[in-house]
Amino acid sequence: MSNAVIQLLVLAGIAVFLILKLRSVLGSREGFEKPPAPMPSPSEKAARRGFEVIEGGPDLDITDHAEEGSPQAKALAGMKQVEPQFKVGEFLQGARGAYEMILMAFEKGELETVKPFLANDVYESFAAVVAEREAQGLTVEAQFLGVREVSLADATFNRDTREAEISVRFQGDMTSVVRDSAGQIIEGSAKEVKKMRDVWTFERVMGSNDPNWQLVATGE
Repeated sequence: MSNAVIQLLVLAGIAVFLILKLRSVLGSREGFEKPPAPMPSPSEKAARRGFEVIEGGPDLDITDHAEEGSPQAKALAGMKQVEPQFKVGEFLQGARGAYEMILMAFEKGELETVKPFLANDVYESFAAVVAEREAQGLTVEAQFLGVREVSLADATFNRDTREAEISVRFQGDMTSVVRDSAGQIIEGSAKEVKKMRDVWTFERVMGSNDPNWQLVATGE
């Protein structure tokens, strides 16, 4: 037998010995091999990079409109606890529409169309002004040009009665002309844009079957 063949046999024997030794130490792949580690989640990756992961976090629907931890933010959070589907952003959009609807109903003397959205004292106050205009033979021609700003001014919540009040700051533009019984303009101009700045307060009992908010106060 040549030296080359002998060397090959020796190397083959050593290889078989090493394979058997490794199997005895590591075990076979069947039943013993650990499954591949799952990919880390985004939060785990952030934690490994040294970022703090906060469960939950602030409610952006609230903190977009009120400072976190402020009395207004706490009041809004209380409203949401009673009525989880309540959204501050959606409320403000609804308030924008209500502002135009109520304002134009007042200018045109058509308060009956918005009476469900007015508290009794607010309705009576508006109605008294409309009645006085009619008694003097005055008419109003108004055109609403749009709202430039809607923002949260204040918010309060009574946890015992579940009464919520939200004050909204409006800035809008309109034209208004007041005519006498002869049709002559006595106030305003159809070309002059009137800047409107108002703070209206709306009230509702959270969790009630009535979804409507009522206007309970007006101011600047």
